[in-house]
Amino acid sequence: MNPTVSVILPTYNESENLPIAAERISESLSGFMHEIIVVDDDSPDRTWEVAEDLQKNLPQLKVIRRFTGKGLSSAVLTGMGMAKGDLFVVMDSDLQHDERILPEMIRSLNDRGNDLCLGTRYTNGGSTGKWSLFRVGISRFGNVLARRLIRQNVSDPMSGFFGIRKDVYSEVKNSINPRGFKILLEFLARGKEDLKVEEIPYTFRTRVHGETKLDNSVIRNFLLALLDIRFGEWISPTFLLYAMVGATGVIVNLGGFLIGEFLSMPDINTGISFLDPISSSVLLGIELSIISNFLLNNYFTFYERRYEGLRAIEGFAIFQAVSLFGLILQIEFYQLLHNRVFANYSFSAGIPIKLVCDLVSIGVAMLSNYFLNSNLTWMKTRRK
Repeated sequence: MNPTVSVILPTYNESENLPIAAERISESLSGFMHEIIVVDDDSPDRTWEVAEDLQKNLPQLKVIRRFTGKGLSSAVLTGMGMAKGDLFVVMDSDLQHDERILPEMIRSLNDRGNDLCLGTRYTNGGSTGKWSLFRVGISRFGNVLARRLIRQNVSDPMSGFFGIRKDVYSEVKNSINPRGFKILLEFLARGKEDLKVEEIPYTFRTRVHGETKLDNSVIRNFLLALLDIRFGEWISPTFLLYAMVGATGVIVNLGGFLIGEFLSMPDINTGISFLDPISSSVLLGIELSIISNFLLNNYFTFYERRYEGLRAIEGFAIFQAVSLFGLILQIEFYQLLHNRVFANYSFSAGIPIKLVCDLVSIGVAMLSNYFLNSNLTWMKTRRK
C-alpha cells in the first residue's frame, strides 16, 4: 500500500512559480496518495491567493497563510504540524528543486527504510547547475561548517530539498529550533545517532521568476543556528555573535591606535590633572572600534531590529553612550577588585593580580553592554 505523502512548500512572493511547481509536483506524485501544503508568510504578491485559486483544480492542495512568526524554517514546521501524511517532503516552490526525484525519495523512505533522504548537489549525478564560482564557494564553505556539527556523513547538509518519516519528525520536533534558513541541518544535528540517511543526486535549476532570498539575515540566522546547535544549551547564540563582533572591535581598536601613532597625533591636554595627557592614538582606536561595532551589530547581530536611514544616527548615539558607560564600569570594577577585593591576595600559580582583575572587569563590562544594547539600543519594540 502506498503511503500518504505530504509535500510542504514554504512560500514568499512566489505567485508566478507556484502554479507551475504545484502542477509538476502533482504529476510526479500521480502514483501516490499525496497532499501539497503551501505555507505562505502573507506575501505582498498575494501568493496565498494564487494558492487558493489552485485548489479548484488541485483539491489535494492546502493553504496556510501566516501573519506572525514568519521565516522559512518555522513555515516548514507549521506545515509539518498540519500534515496528515506518513512521509513528509520539503522543497521550494521556485522550480529550482527537481520534482522528478520525488518518487525515488518516497521509495527511499518507504521501501528502503531510511529515516531521512535528501536531494544533494554534491555527489555523482548531482550539480549546482549554473551557479557562479562565488556562490558555489559560499555553499561549500557553509557545508563544511555544518558537517562539523552533525553525526551523519552527508555531502549536502544545507540542502533545502529533503524527505523525512513522520515518526522521525515526531521524535525530535520539540527540540527543533525554528530560526534559520536550513531546517534540514536541525533534523540531522538533533536526530538520533543511528539516523539512516540516503542522498539522492539532482541538478539545481536556475530560478525563472522572482529573486533569490539571500541577504544578511539569512547568513546571520545560519550562524545563529550553528551556534545554537553547538552551544545553545549553555549560552545565548546572539550573545556569541555579539562577542564575535566585539573581538573584531579589538582588532579595529589596535589598528586605529597604530594609525594614530604612525601619524604622530599629538596628545590632548584637558586641564584635568588625573586625565592628562590623553593619547589621541588611544582615542582614535576606541572611537573607530565603537563605530565598527555599531555597524556590525546593527547589520548583523541585531539585524531584525536594525536602524536604517537617519535613525541610525539615533542608534549610534545610544550605542556610544552605552559604550562610554561600559568603559567607566570596566575601570571602576577593576579598581574595586585590585584595590579592595584582591588587595592582599596573591595567586599560588604566579598569575598577576592585575591580569585577573582586568579580565574579570572586561567580562562584567561586556555583559553589561550586551544587556543594555539588547534592551535599550536595539530594544525589541524599536522600529526602523
